[in-house]
Amino acid sequence: MKISSYAAGAWYQSPAEGTLVRDAVYGEPVALVSSEGLNFKAMVEYARKVGGPNLRRYTFHERAAMLRALAQYLQARKEQFYALSYKTGATQYDSWFDIDGGIGTFFSYSSLARRELPNARFLAEDDALTLSKQGTFLGRHILVPKEGVAVHINAFNFPVWGMLEKLAPGLIAGVPAIVKPATQTAYLTEAVFRAMLESDILPEGAIQLVCGGIGDLFDHLNEQDNVTFTGSAATGRRLKVHPSLVARSVPFNMEADSLNCAILGQSVEPGEPEFELFVKEVAREMTVKAGQKCTAIRRVIVPKDKSEAVLEALQQALAKVVLGDPSRQEVGMGPLVGAQQRQDVLAVVEQLKAQGCEVAYEGSHTLLGGDWEKGGFMAPTLLYSPRPWESAAHDLEPFGPVATLMPYENLDEAIALARRGQGSLVGSIVTYNRQEARTLFFGCATHHGRMLILNRENARESTGHGSPLPLLLHGGPGRAGAGEELGGVRGIKHYLQRCAVQADPTTLMVLSEEYVRGAQVKEDLIHPFRKYFEDLEVGESLLTHRRTVTEADIVNFANVTGDYFYAHIDELGARDSIFGKRVAHGYFLISAAAGLFVSPAPGPVLANYGLENLRFIEPVGIGDTIQARLTVKSKTAKDPRPGERPTGVVTWAVEITNQEGKTVALYDILTLVERREKAAQA
Repeated sequence: MKISSYAAGAWYQSPAEGTLVRDAVYGEPVALVSSEGLNFKAMVEYARKVGGPNLRRYTFHERAAMLRALAQYLQARKEQFYALSYKTGATQYDSWFDIDGGIGTFFSYSSLARRELPNARFLAEDDALTLSKQGTFLGRHILVPKEGVAVHINAFNFPVWGMLEKLAPGLIAGVPAIVKPATQTAYLTEAVFRAMLESDILPEGAIQLVCGGIGDLFDHLNEQDNVTFTGSAATGRRLKVHPSLVARSVPFNMEADSLNCAILGQSVEPGEPEFELFVKEVAREMTVKAGQKCTAIRRVIVPKDKSEAVLEALQQALAKVVLGDPSRQEVGMGPLVGAQQRQDVLAVVEQLKAQGCEVAYEGSHTLLGGDWEKGGFMAPTLLYSPRPWESAAHDLEPFGPVATLMPYENLDEAIALARRGQGSLVGSIVTYNRQEARTLFFGCATHHGRMLILNRENARESTGHGSPLPLLLHGGPGRAGAGEELGGVRGIKHYLQRCAVQADPTTLMVLSEEYVRGAQVKEDLIHPFRKYFEDLEVGESLLTHRRTVTEADIVNFANVTGDYFYAHIDELGARDSIFGKRVAHGYFLISAAAGLFVSPAPGPVLANYGLENLRFIEPVGIGDTIQARLTVKSKTAKDPRPGERPTGVVTWAVEITNQEGKTVALYDILTLVERREKAAQA
């Protein structure tokens, strides 16, 4: 079967014979892969002229809805993807990481975008900054989608997750993508890609696929584009300095294989839960995906006096692993991606042995299905480094079921050994001693992108050492590539251009579609709480009547709440306080302000949704008079749910002032406001 690329809106099959890809289990031919003849310039232009404009027509929320629908479509078809995944050497458990993990990332980013981003086509990143004394000159950062293409170059070990975890934030941002999977497992990527196209959910030009080499693709990229790469550090460094990327300052994000470590705390004793957790985690990371994970544990750092116990426990755990055909339920570890990969890993093992590492355990060559010679099978191999400071395991990575155990004398030495990896994606600390965990974490944090601290309390719910999560950073310094993927909203921002805008308050309000303090406001005879979501405008404002605070107000509020803090009720104590007199409760001011601006009758405003950014600025004493201004700060339409009233969230800026015009409190309130039925349906 010759697999195809998808370029400029059409499937393309190269006339060249291509590279023969074999089944990792039995060594049987699976696919021919070639991109020869592809017009890469046309692909880039198609992404810029068709895909980008089509995606940018939609808001963050609308693109998030597409992602969710796409995830549901793929989830309904994942069984057919499993059948192909077995051919790559992945067990059912491995496929959950790859296929279900990738689909789950789509779900996560869809929810994240609708929860944390505005229903808009741009993102106002932070609060407006006052740049002048009178407040007429402000600054703010606004992020807009780049008008280029994201080129995603993925590794062979995660043909589905690798594609989907990169697509998720980029598509949410509104940037089209060209996906380039690794040749060895491109047939699985192509199958999932075909399903995404068949769903007809994404707009035309949103995604394209290159199966085979990238040809002259980089020659056609410019400053609006970006490249994300996952793979070996050597390949990543070579691509990163491509003349076209350097000349045009094209962003290049690299996530490279790294020498990740797991550290067993010095306080942990054999028989304790943490000891068992450590052994289980190391054994799992050695065998999941046959050790072919950029996050796999390569260096096992343990107290010297416990090294024999750890070695024995790991030997027992690894001896239980059943190798063979990954489609069989009894099999716990499948083959490497192919026979050549096995040869590459064995060559590194030989180098490690030649430089002082000893073989502590090598698993059986017995298979439950599969072909040892034609497939990519390799037994789990545990090495021991008696002289850890001289160990080549800090420099050489066997990308397979191999780990090296290293003893340490004290915590400082454990930290120093962990840092010898020269930058890692992830490290694990297993201990129940919190001070020990603190020492190890801060000693290792500068050299790791993520740290898992595992103990008996979080073990049941922990996702484990090797599982990158959509809401957390995936990446690391130094050898790991110095890049960032995922990380929640951070991942989306990689595909947006941050522009600092400087303007007067009103202009800034118009640009950001969010009220800025000091901007011109619009007042209406109709109370804003009597208006539907669609009728409210950003900058629409209500200035309330005034209210004088009395001693009875303060006493009654104290009696209702039980808050008898001396500054409110003790005349002598308050006189000696920083206020010099009795003052009203801050929460009374908020309550009183609500009484000033709320319209009590039933109407489009359905409920208070929350309060944010509260600051008390000036004290209010007995006899002071307060007044509130309520202004529409921003609006976000909520996705309508079947059977529920269509609504939107309106954020209101509230400013409470005293009789001298001084601001005494600032905060935002969020309300759920009903939308007009027709507008919601449209």
